[in-house]
Amino acid sequence: MLLYKLWRSFVKEILLLKRDIGGIVIIFVMPLLLIVTITLIQDSTFKNLEGSKIPIIFIDNDKSEVSKNIKQELETSKTFQLLTNYNEKSAQDAVFSGDYQMAIVIPENLTKDLNSNIDSKVQTIVSSFGLEGDSAAVKKIAPKAKEIHLYFDPATNAGFKNSVMNSVNKMVFEIENKKIYKAFQDQLGTEENLEENKNLISFKEITPKKGAMDVLPNSVQHNVPAWTLFAIFFIVVPLSINLVKEKSQGTSVRARISPTPYFVHILGKTFTYLIICIIQFLLMVAVGVYLFPYMDLPAFDVSGKMFHLLVVTLFSGLAAIGFGILLGTIADTQEQSAPFGATSVVVLAAIGGIWVPVFLMPDFMQTVAKFSPMNWGLNAYYDIILRNSGIGGIAKELAFLFAFYIAMVAISIFYERKQNAV
Repeated sequence: MLLYKLWRSFVKEILLLKRDIGGIVIIFVMPLLLIVTITLIQDSTFKNLEGSKIPIIFIDNDKSEVSKNIKQELETSKTFQLLTNYNEKSAQDAVFSGDYQMAIVIPENLTKDLNSNIDSKVQTIVSSFGLEGDSAAVKKIAPKAKEIHLYFDPATNAGFKNSVMNSVNKMVFEIENKKIYKAFQDQLGTEENLEENKNLISFKEITPKKGAMDVLPNSVQHNVPAWTLFAIFFIVVPLSINLVKEKSQGTSVRARISPTPYFVHILGKTFTYLIICIIQFLLMVAVGVYLFPYMDLPAFDVSGKMFHLLVVTLFSGLAAIGFGILLGTIADTQEQSAPFGATSVVVLAAIGGIWVPVFLMPDFMQTVAKFSPMNWGLNAYYDIILRNSGIGGIAKELAFLFAFYIAMVAISIFYERKQNAV
């Protein structure tokens, strides 16, 4: 008998949705348009950044070994396009006016003075060990320190400035280090090949692996779960509207005086909208797997992950349904529930990392993001897609989502009973 009542409640919710064409469009069509549009925009941006070079002004007043090495390193980095038809004054004006992001000016006699300075220091060290050296070189006065001028557009990001300065400093250090080594090699008469000497310490990036393939995040792996969550939580709008309609049309009164417990009506809504969440998720995955490759976008890889992704979808759906039930219970009119529901979902998405990654937010907002159910769901999706986690790895996020659903429904039932008792 209880199952029959649950079934009738489910059928009632389906009939309500069939009458709400606008709600159907919001639930299914809008998320599909968003995921395609946003993914195309972001992927194009990523490709442009990877394939284009930043034009910078490079002025070589040295025209010798060191400046040529610096120029070669900048050109082979595939990041910069060097513009050389400038003098220092015109370069300064062009950068400070915002025409270019930066200019690098190599001073005159940089190679000559660097060699002279190194030779002088090496001769001094060799002589201190009682070895023969060029005494004339020892007496030479070391030249003044040379300065490579870097001009930056005042609007340039501080991170970009630090990155460029660190790169130039590293290049100069490596050049100077090799020259010092070569100078000692010449003084001591060794014949070891300098090119065979490699750095003792180097860097190697370790990324998660799936079999023999590296699993790296891309625009599709971000947008499919992100906009799936956005779509799931947007069911708050039609769900809360239907609850308000039931109150205004007297359906909720008939439900209260019927022998069917109120929690059965809640379960009926939960099962109905959980099915909708699963359909939304499957549509999003279908777009990522089958449509995106035809749009020159990476395919969404779900091999071996589908069950885990469905589990996250179910728990995220529960959280969204709980929030929608609470909103529909508290609101008295559709004018209250619809705008507040849409706005609250957008806010939860914004602070939850759907649009802007959490790590780019200020410290305070990073703390706030931890309280967004969308952030819990997104982290669970990421753990599965990017980190190959199992159910145990996402248990905390699933527990938070389920607790959120229980809390929302409990508050709704308490509020509904309190209102009817008055």
